[in-house]
Amino acid sequence: MESTPRIAPAQVPYTPAVQAAMGQLLRPGMPAPQVFATVARNEGLFAFLVDSGLLGPTGLLDRGVLERPLRECVILRTCVAARNDYEFNLHVQTISRPMGLSDAQIDDVRRPAPVANLWNAQQVAAMRLVDALVALRVDDDVFAQARSEFDEPMLIELTQLVGLYVGVAMQVALARPAYDRYQPGPPVTASV
Repeated sequence: MESTPRIAPAQVPYTPAVQAAMGQLLRPGMPAPQVFATVARNEGLFAFLVDSGLLGPTGLLDRGVLERPLRECVILRTCVAARNDYEFNLHVQTISRPMGLSDAQIDDVRRPAPVANLWNAQQVAAMRLVDALVALRVDDDVFAQARSEFDEPMLIELTQLVGLYVGVAMQVALARPAYDRYQPGPPVTASV
């Protein structure tokens, strides 16, 4: 269900600083996602996120370390665990398929127990880890499964990625941006 944004997004024409930052993130002619335009209301923070490389064309914390399908799986699963329909919709409409997820995987990532044959062992372990991290309770069996698939630096990377997207969920809960419409049809939500 959509509602009126609580914090109005920055409007076009953007200030030169916001326009420059948006130009580093978006394809020519692509309208800015509402969450980007909302964060851009704090121009200094928005410029810092972009200039530092923390926010790039493929989202937050894309250092090229995680394989694209794994990274996108983690982001979508974080959206599900954090109940962030807005960000889930944005990724599905813009980047999930180009990052290597199939329609079946996009549908399945929303299920409490994803179908194992759609995912590799790393992705399954990562989704379990995401659920535990968002709940702030990583039991020993979840850690052991994740540790069997990832080394410690990768576990730290995954945890930071999840944390950043939980932060996005918090921003969305506060600002309540309107859903972006990059494809026809109703928004795609994180819940089944």
